[in-house]
Amino acid sequence: MENGKSSKKITKIVDDTMSTESGSNDATWSPTAESKSKATTFRIIAVLGWLLAIGCQVFAYFKLQEVPVNMTWMIGLIVVALIFAIIGNILWKKSNRLDPASEKNKTKFFIQNQLGLIISVLAFLPMVILIFTNKNLNGKQKGILGTIAIAALAAAGLTGTEFNPASVEQYTEQTKQVELLNDGVNSVYWTPSGRSYHLYQDCSYINGKRTNEIFQGTVAKARELKKITDLCDRCQGKAKKAKALDVGTELQKTGSD
Repeated sequence: MENGKSSKKITKIVDDTMSTESGSNDATWSPTAESKSKATTFRIIAVLGWLLAIGCQVFAYFKLQEVPVNMTWMIGLIVVALIFAIIGNILWKKSNRLDPASEKNKTKFFIQNQLGLIISVLAFLPMVILIFTNKNLNGKQKGILGTIAIAALAAAGLTGTEFNPASVEQYTEQTKQVELLNDGVNSVYWTPSGRSYHLYQDCSYINGKRTNEIFQGTVAKARELKKITDLCDRCQGKAKKAKALDVGTELQKTGSD
């Protein structure tokens, strides 16, 4: 399928899973060695971030036992714990887009994708409870620290929740769809602010005045870098129409022979 040219700058995101090998539509998607390596690195850093967040909360527990309670220390520890937790959550979710879990094992799939939320609850909920049950704090202090701790719990939980988790099955299905419409080539286009990936670089949806640069890469790269999961309806319709015309032309040739 020959795509029209775009006047915009095209930046190619290199990925060795772009191919035109026959039979590739039958294969189950798997991450590249580079993606798996990056995912492992992100997961290690994420776990370290979570451990530091929990460590801050443990230290805060001991500070709560002091009389009087040092409010500055407590607020600082909660904020620092939140920063570490958010860093861990973001990197963990990014690792899951690089190397997603399979939906076949529902429990593992849930835990892997929602581990940031689970860790956030374990890190901050006990602190919320300890603040409101602590006898060394007066009502005003409990209100201030409790509000901050609850806000931290909400922020960490929100950043740790994966609302649209990636999976091997999703990547496989989406890649097959693109390859089927694109003559076996796992290659799509997207923009920094786009919500869909495209089969044609000259698609009007990505060639507006606001677009200065168009990225080209695999379906997995579009998901990894921009969380894009949808194929452009206009490109899909155009590709299907082109396929139908190609089939019709081949049938006519066969008939004339």
